[in-house]
Amino acid sequence: MKELLTLYLMIVNVLVFLMYGMDKRKAKKKKWRIPESSLIFSAFLGGAFGALIGMHLFHHKTRHMQFRVMVPISVILWVGIIVYAFWFC
Repeated sequence: MKELLTLYLMIVNVLVFLMYGMDKRKAKKKKWRIPESSLIFSAFLGGAFGALIGMHLFHHKTRHMQFRVMVPISVILWVGIIVYAFWFC
């Protein structure tokens, strides 16, 4: 169970990190963008750490209040899930 969760989180966080990078690149080139709802939802699906790192590394969506609130909330949620999974299961 723990190994599966670890693998899932590693894959999802890398993908979400790449999503934030791609969206920032597309923003600079004035091209089609990934919807903001998809970026936030991806954080809640397990990519919270990738989203947070991507936001700060790419300086992307850091001024948007919904990202400044929702991404840290997703990080707190996933920290709780991880702590529960590794200590109580």
